[in-house]
Amino acid sequence: MTTTLLSFRRGLALAALPLCILLASTAPAPAWGADHTTDPPTPSAPVEGAAAVGAAQSLVDAGRFEEAIVILRPLLGQQPVHANVLFLYGLASLEAAQRPGLADDERDILLNEAIAAFRAMLVNAPDLVRVRLELARAFFFRGRDGLARRHFELVLAGGVPQPVAARVQLFLNLMRARKRWTGYFGTAIAPDSNLNAASDTEIIYIDFFGSRLPFRREGDFGARSGLGLSIWGGGEYQQPLSVGATGGSPLRLRVGADAVQREYSGREFDQFFLAAHAGPRWLAGPRTEISLLGTAQRQWLGSHPYVDETGMRLELDRRLGLRVWARGTASARQRDHKQQDFLDGPLTELTLDLAWAAAPTLQVQMTVGYQRDHASSEHWRSLSRWLRVGTSLALPLGFTLGTSAQMRRTYYEGNGCVHQVLDCRQRLDRTRSFSISVLNRAVTLFGFSPQLALIHEARATNAQTLDFDRNLAELRFVRQF
Repeated sequence: MTTTLLSFRRGLALAALPLCILLASTAPAPAWGADHTTDPPTPSAPVEGAAAVGAAQSLVDAGRFEEAIVILRPLLGQQPVHANVLFLYGLASLEAAQRPGLADDERDILLNEAIAAFRAMLVNAPDLVRVRLELARAFFFRGRDGLARRHFELVLAGGVPQPVAARVQLFLNLMRARKRWTGYFGTAIAPDSNLNAASDTEIIYIDFFGSRLPFRREGDFGARSGLGLSIWGGGEYQQPLSVGATGGSPLRLRVGADAVQREYSGREFDQFFLAAHAGPRWLAGPRTEISLLGTAQRQWLGSHPYVDETGMRLELDRRLGLRVWARGTASARQRDHKQQDFLDGPLTELTLDLAWAAAPTLQVQMTVGYQRDHASSEHWRSLSRWLRVGTSLALPLGFTLGTSAQMRRTYYEGNGCVHQVLDCRQRLDRTRSFSISVLNRAVTLFGFSPQLALIHEARATNAQTLDFDRNLAELRFVRQF
């Protein structure tokens, strides 16, 4: 036993997991078992490895995880790596990491190996619910709660037994209670066919003493294309303000900030957005959170400040069931434009988001929104309504396909002549956008995967010269697993 443990500890100094794991075969899949019991299907591994797999299985069932790791590690060099080997290795690493007295660096190595093993299986077979559960547990013990929560919620969509669902809910509640820091970061290369959202309309009509006369537009009024670089990021910290009867903290102070930068050649169309928020968050129940935040933000166009906004935002988050989540927001902001004073005034906005995990591999999101802009100039006061539907589907071979469609209508008050609407009718805009994206979960660099997104956006309006059509592509680098 002593020799085995020494070999185990020497093994921890090796690379976390051979690269060949990413090429692993993932069939057959492990079945559900009680608690930590693996109950894998009958092994179909090579004959020379079957005995080792059986021995490792017995050691895992007996709780002798370090010894199982020593047996399984050489099998990771086989091509392809069998699913039972990966699953047992990941499970043994995950459980060995929970040993009392284990050094933090050794614990982290074990958890990283477990994550890599389970992740390799899900790349080729994203519908393996048991494997996803163990991956979520590994992320939980690694302290990466955002990723753990994502996979736990997908597990609930797999129709798991009630005891498993109750245990998953316990993990979700624990993460909710211990939540402190959150953050995100991303970057993209973004070519755009119409940076200035310009109309290609050449002829406009003007009513003149009872006659409608055509005029040809002159100058450089058309669409301008360009290649942009986009960077975004943000973070938030939650400070407990009180302690509940169970030791939790139902009331917290949220403080956070967000920033988005998009740059193009020449800086004329550069955009920069900076926002901050702060306020209390109340854990109103096991499934409900309420936040009231003060908000402030500024947007730059080119190198000049464009508009400041300050206000309040109310947020309500509630889990409606094992597969459905809802989020509602209500915000009121005051706009202060630096040059276009006629656009100044209060803005109110309401949104409702619904997320449905239809299956462990399929998620559906829907957003409905309402916005009222009370600009100081009557002609620029508007009311907008929109609907957005999106899907995310995990496919074999590591691919994830995303789709999105949004429809938005905006109604303007006042005399439409200001917007060059014929007969001075009220202006009405209809904006549509569609997008499709694809990424491969098997391709990662420092935890980021490249994602290609294609976007089409078009606005139809009765205001002459204000319609547009644009196509965008974004090569994003997004965090995976």
